Amino acid sequence: MNTPKQRPRIPFPSKELTVNSITDEDLVGRVRAGEVEAFEAMYRQHAARIYTLACRMAGSPEDGEDLLQEIFLQAYRKIGTYKGDSAIGTWLYRLALNHCLDYVRGRLARMKKITDTLDGEHSYQPLARRETPDARLDLERALERLPDGCREAFVLHDVEGLDHREVGELLGIAEGTSKSQVFKARAKLRAFLKG
Repeated sequence: MNTPKQRPRIPFPSKELTVNSITDEDLVGRVRAGEVEAFEAMYRQHAARIYTLACRMAGSPEDGEDLLQEIFLQAYRKIGTYKGDSAIGTWLYRLALNHCLDYVRGRLARMKKITDTLDGEHSYQPLARRETPDARLDLERALERLPDGCREAFVLHDVEGLDHREVGELLGIAEGTSKSQVFKARAKLRAFLKG
């Protein structure tokens, strides 16, 4: 006797949301209404991209996971500020980028405080070879010295691999300004690391 194949159990049978079955506007409306399933669908749709950004900015998968959770918690709290001017993915990415930049700035400030103390104890520190942990500190110190606009454009373009149009959209600047900021950042980093 042939029995029909059983379909896998669907976690939320009455409200299953898929990426293709709902518009951004509907999804956001459901999240605002408190539908957990809608928020989970939004998370499933965008978490991988945001996790990749968080890991790159934080420097480790563990910190990336922590940032991912913080970012989606912040997104849940701030979903009311989404105006629909851009895709929800763009809004989430911008929120994630800002959160990651705050994290990096805070980490760099803590590192500066620690390294300033260490620098006071040692009058001379040779420039580290590229493959050492000291080289990473040298680069992070150099990144910290960049003006905010240059640093943000550099990280998005050279680290994240976004094109200048995307960088411009995320930072609210012209594509030409993005190119200029990345060029300036590279030149300043070379100068900082040589000197």
